[in-house]
Amino acid sequence: MDEDRESLSPGKPVAVFRHARAEGPGYFADFLGRRRIPMTLIAVDAGAPVPEDPALYGGLVFLGGPMSVKDDLPWIPPALDLIRRAVAEDIPVLGHCLGGQLLAKALGGRVGPNPVKEIGWGEVEVLAHPLARSWFGDAPRRFLAFHWHGETFSPPPGATRILQSRYCANQAFVLGPHLALQCHVEMTAEMVATWCEEGAAEIAAARGSPAVQAREQMLADLPGRVSRLNAVADRLYSRWIAYLKA
Repeated sequence: MDEDRESLSPGKPVAVFRHARAEGPGYFADFLGRRRIPMTLIAVDAGAPVPEDPALYGGLVFLGGPMSVKDDLPWIPPALDLIRRAVAEDIPVLGHCLGGQLLAKALGGRVGPNPVKEIGWGEVEVLAHPLARSWFGDAPRRFLAFHWHGETFSPPPGATRILQSRYCANQAFVLGPHLALQCHVEMTAEMVATWCEEGAAEIAAARGSPAVQAREQMLADLPGRVSRLNAVADRLYSRWIAYLKA
């Protein structure tokens, strides 16, 4: 059977938490769709409440957003509680950027300013650790990921750092079946273009950072860059879904 059409037995849906309309599941939704894994989108940005029981879902996925996990927003405390319950019940959690920061904070890590703001394509390095290789498989040791963040996390107690970049030491950590990413591996070409358009003012204001690219740089060779990033995401997501609860 074609690997891209691999079918897994339908089980509980994966809950995907969206915190900003432009920061949807992107390639992750395509990945689940090819495998016929059901997905429930919880649009926190549109007022959807955070559920209390993680056992309703096979896994939890938290996406990015322009806010900080330290902001006084009504949905953040219940999201942190939900993550803690999921971890206690061995239900896998996956976080992208803000989502990774939520996972870190929920489990006792720190979230604070990164030394510089990162916006655009930047090289990341898979660390020489057995857990890093088991998650990334035969993916390149170095690859271009997409970045858009001013804050970052520290791995919580018991977690293992598996990815770094020149400008951000903590690009990813794992703790059992749980994966937190500071960078974005879920990007599609359409998402990159939309973020460049909607974030034009932020890009202009942050051009003093050595890790911030101009719009033209971010859109260069976009199909090729996204395709290569999707291949890395396939490896990470394939490992993560192996832990989904039926």
